[in-house]
Amino acid sequence: MSPNTWRKSSYSGNAANCVYVRNDRDGTLRLRESDVPDTILATSPTTFGTFIRAAKAGKLDALARPAASG
Repeated sequence: MSPNTWRKSSYSGNAANCVYVRNDRDGTLRLRESDVPDTILATSPTTFGTFIRAAKAGKLDALARPAASG
């Protein structure tokens, strides 16, 4: 991937809501969504890799569920 070039996620397909990623020259990884392109998240590749591995392992699933009322 060329530095400073946005690349569409392969998981976005032809959907209207697409995730884009770019790797800046300084090594910063940036992400944005097509619905709000001016909102950009910045992280390191190491931190993002940790996040992806946690998501794949289901460690973040509880965040997607509504809290139980008690």
